[in-house]
Amino acid sequence: MPSPLPPDEASSRPLALILAAGLGTRMHASVAKVLHPLCGRPMVCWVVDAAREAGCTPVVVVHHQEDAVRAALPGVACVRQEAPRGTGDAVRAARAVLPATGTVLVLPGDTPLVRPATLADLLVRHPGRACTLLTLHPADPGAYGRVVREGDRVLGVVEAAEATPVELGIQEVNAGIYALDAAWLVDRALPALRPHPPKGEFHLTDVVALAAKEGRLDAYGSDDPEELAGVNDRLALAHAEDVLQARILATHALAGVTFQRPATIRVEAGVVLAPDVVVEPGAVLAGSTVVGAGARIGAHAVLCDTVVAPGARVEPGSICEGARVGEEAVVGPMAHLRPGAVLERRARAGNFVEVKEAVLGEGVRASHLSYLGDATVGEGTNVGAGTITCNYDGYQKLATVIGKDVLIGSNTAFVAPVSVGDHAVIGAGSVVTHDVPADALAVGRARQVTHPDAAPQVRERFRSRAASAGRDPKR
Repeated sequence: MPSPLPPDEASSRPLALILAAGLGTRMHASVAKVLHPLCGRPMVCWVVDAAREAGCTPVVVVHHQEDAVRAALPGVACVRQEAPRGTGDAVRAARAVLPATGTVLVLPGDTPLVRPATLADLLVRHPGRACTLLTLHPADPGAYGRVVREGDRVLGVVEAAEATPVELGIQEVNAGIYALDAAWLVDRALPALRPHPPKGEFHLTDVVALAAKEGRLDAYGSDDPEELAGVNDRLALAHAEDVLQARILATHALAGVTFQRPATIRVEAGVVLAPDVVVEPGAVLAGSTVVGAGARIGAHAVLCDTVVAPGARVEPGSICEGARVGEEAVVGPMAHLRPGAVLERRARAGNFVEVKEAVLGEGVRASHLSYLGDATVGEGTNVGAGTITCNYDGYQKLATVIGKDVLIGSNTAFVAPVSVGDHAVIGAGSVVTHDVPADALAVGRARQVTHPDAAPQVRERFRSRAASAGRDPKR
């Protein structure tokens, strides 16, 4: 059964029928071709959005990995093609949702580079015709169907396998994107389709042939033939990714974002960047990441689903996943913020600091070599190098709560669950296993024992042990 269209939408806007039922065997993949990601989004989503921005209501024809394709398109109407029997049959499968009047736009789900403006222009040019098709002039026409003309009149499309040597020399080819008169399509074209041997497939190009026969066919070419090229293999997928990435970066740059060496930077489609953001070479911004005005993302930093507030800095080599970085906060260099990490205003998680499901309050400084997991650290607290929250007892994660303006000495281990009151001081090297009251000094380590003049004996013992093992005692 087809998915329902939004109320009255099919009658108020052109319907865009997106063909996404094919197997995509040349991708050699376990995932359906139209689900391959491009700049963080499934390929078919780019086509759906282009149709929407052109003023159409999208409907997607599905078959191969139908459930996965539907799941990738929440809120988009889908219809099922019972068996992959050609493009004409795919359109027949959508007959129940085709409007009685108006225009139907048909386009493949593997053309992610098509621009909304191109589709909108096609719709403007179409009225008065039964079929208007988009064409392109590729350097190598290959297996594309050739567009045959007699002067300005379009006679039809000849498939490459059926073309004469003269027709194979034609450079104008069919892009597989059509604007069709809805009433003509439903009443005349679809009933006239017949299966083609040997596979019994129904070809949409027969619709083109019928429009030509009736003298109601037109065609025009895109100024950018690259945008109409389909993605049929991994090489074409990589090229499409490059083109879309360049468009994304250009859009952000024209809105006030600075990219240093943009060819090395990856920014996915769902990322939001404010003006005056600076992104250094090699950075990756993915998912739903949002970066506020004036923030700086360092070289080779990786951010996914992370919010960076205005004026914050993510220093080179840092990784942020599902984190929130407050105004003027600093991450890294080489820090790792895992999901649930929150740095409040002017907090710092510095060199080789890892934070997970923890909140560092305003002005907290954890500058070196620490792990803070399942913890809350109050504002103004200084976390010494090597501090660790021991948050896992082998069965469950446990919390550490540290108050405001606490001074934590280096190499401290907090054995959760444990809490530390405001303004407390923790001696370096302590293992804290009990709660520490506010304003208290806590020292939890073995007492130092010093043996005068014993060092030479220890060194001699080490030398003898190394010599007996056949190692150089000086190393």
